[in-house]
Amino acid sequence: MTAENKIVIVGGCGHVGLPLGLVLAQRGFAVTLLDLDAGKVESVNHGVMPFMEAGASELLAQVLRTGLVATMDEACMREAGTVITVVGTPVDRHLNPTVSELYRNTDRLLGHMRDDSLLVLRSTVYPGVTKLVYDRAGKLGHKIHVAFCPERISEGKALEELVRLPQIVAAFEREAILRASRLFSTITSTIIPLSPIEAELAKLFTNSWRYLNFAISNQFYVLARTYGLDFYRIYDAVTRDYPRMGSFARPGFAAGPCLLKDTLQLAAFSGNNFFMGHAAMLVNEGLPNFIVSQLRCLGLAERRVAILGMAFKAQSDDIRDSLSYKLRKLLEVEAEEVICTDPYVRDPSLLSLDEAIRRSDVIILGAPHSVYRDLSFGPDKTVIDIWNFWSSPREPNVGAGESSGQSITDGCRKL
Repeated sequence: MTAENKIVIVGGCGHVGLPLGLVLAQRGFAVTLLDLDAGKVESVNHGVMPFMEAGASELLAQVLRTGLVATMDEACMREAGTVITVVGTPVDRHLNPTVSELYRNTDRLLGHMRDDSLLVLRSTVYPGVTKLVYDRAGKLGHKIHVAFCPERISEGKALEELVRLPQIVAAFEREAILRASRLFSTITSTIIPLSPIEAELAKLFTNSWRYLNFAISNQFYVLARTYGLDFYRIYDAVTRDYPRMGSFARPGFAAGPCLLKDTLQLAAFSGNNFFMGHAAMLVNEGLPNFIVSQLRCLGLAERRVAILGMAFKAQSDDIRDSLSYKLRKLLEVEAEEVICTDPYVRDPSLLSLDEAIRRSDVIILGAPHSVYRDLSFGPDKTVIDIWNFWSSPREPNVGAGESSGQSITDGCRKL
């Protein structure tokens, strides 16, 4: 097999690298997943997915028989024609790139790569980082082609979206553009060429737009609930058969490892003049605080509260930057007891769903996992459902959290 058909993915056993490796291996490439996590490496080599991803277990079993392998040995890069790194750019507490650490990481990669190979930066990078890596390679005398090809997949739908969504490809040299385009053309039909700075901003714009979109909905939700109104009656009224409101997202926890981080990276790049981004952060990160403030009228000190769903999104076991955990911390200060549950998250502090419901007075839906769809609660339970998961938005007398149990405003004065 030629070097061009050999691919190493650095950070390859994570949520970005592993799905990409599976798809590339399915296309006939010899893929090596390089990772520092010994547990994940062992898990992958034994055919066990280290996290949830729709359809991945079956595909992993298939490609393990045809050449995919995971390793901790960096020497694997020496024979590869392409090295794809999905390791995030080192940043300081202000989300500016830490150049010294970036250079150390870059030098380490370049030191293992063969001349005329292709280095693809895959994770979100601070604008200008691709240029720093490209210049660094030239300064050190490495004959390496550098490209930036950002991932834009939704966690949990990676295998579907990798082959369906267009791929942005960016580089400073024609050869790098051609090779990166040829690589990704094997898995998706549409390639969009940009300059590196355009591609870097395109990725940040994508995640920031989503984060701002959620913030608008969460702000409207807070406004409606502050005045004791049913947000979802209003939501249905403005979206039903009205196409100009088609992008109006439903409120809920906007969390995870990308949306907030990328919004703040864009703010840092703008010299902290991205005021909408900062406002979105205050709204989205403030939603757990708002929920707690709405519950105080119930007498939290004498209430046991259950949070159903601790992952940062539905149908996921990923808890990175989950707002359910922030909500738990806030409630632990004020409630008699906080009980948490999630069918997918591995956390010894979590209890079973049955026990969480049985022991609680107040139930808050943190992540709308589909396994919760048919739950019902007695009239003694106060149910907080900001997602409108358990209520039909077109039932005129049913509001968020009122499909069973009591609503958040029962027993409280409507403002």
